Amino acid sequence: MTARSSFVPAPWLLAGPGTLFFVGLVLLPLALTVILSFHAYDHSSGIQNTFTLSHYVAVVTDEYYLSIFWRTLRIAALTTLICAAIGVPEAYILSRMRDPWRSIFLLVIIGPLLVSVVVRTFGWSMLLGSQGLVNQALELFGFPAAKILYTETAIVIALVHVMLPFMVIPVWTALQKLDPMVEAAAWTLGASRFTALRRVVMPQVTLGMLSGSLIVFGLSASAFAVPALLGGRRLKMAATLVYDEYLHELNWPLGASIAIIVLVANLCIMLAYNRLVETRARRTLG
Repeated sequence: MTARSSFVPAPWLLAGPGTLFFVGLVLLPLALTVILSFHAYDHSSGIQNTFTLSHYVAVVTDEYYLSIFWRTLRIAALTTLICAAIGVPEAYILSRMRDPWRSIFLLVIIGPLLVSVVVRTFGWSMLLGSQGLVNQALELFGFPAAKILYTETAIVIALVHVMLPFMVIPVWTALQKLDPMVEAAAWTLGASRFTALRRVVMPQVTLGMLSGSLIVFGLSASAFAVPALLGGRRLKMAATLVYDEYLHELNWPLGASIAIIVLVANLCIMLAYNRLVETRARRTLG
């Protein structure tokens, strides 16, 4: 009997469709945005077919743009820190739960992702408004009404609510790989619960925290709906600034320049943070 020869396509043929989608949906629009950012713009005649660096120079030297960039990074970092402080203990508790409570609380954590970000942001605008439930509760307990809406506090609160599942799920997934008996063995050998948590659990959580922090920081820095609805017209972030330049000012090259600068800054911060956490994880885990 003769063996039938089977055709095995080359690996690059198997990866071809995915590569085409990646090039067409990610790399090509990004390249066009970079090219657009170097075009000159005139308010009377629109985009000019001439090369210029004036948009980048204007962005990096203008205090108005720099203040918005600093606000964006500050809010994104604060959101990431709060999500880590809340999400890591929440994921640890979730990993120690038994069914059916684990499934119920996991549904509670993931449930908000099923609702549109715009709908949730409108809900926070009603809660944090001058006549919202938060101010009504403050007045009920004898405290003066606080102006929370259209402040950075309102943006951070809503972003934490939106981004918290992206921190809990990676940490919980990392904890699923840890055998609970390892922590129990540390208790048996005389370690306190805090020592076992610090020496056994936390090194395993580090990589989950890294993944969650990168996701939360990247999504928070590029968020549009939350700062647009809760920050108002005066309290802008990078995404709302790009939106204004594209649709209000019609200065597409300047908007493209801002978008590229924000992208490069986010990549540099995330890569540096990734390198720092991975180095510490290797040192801790040996």
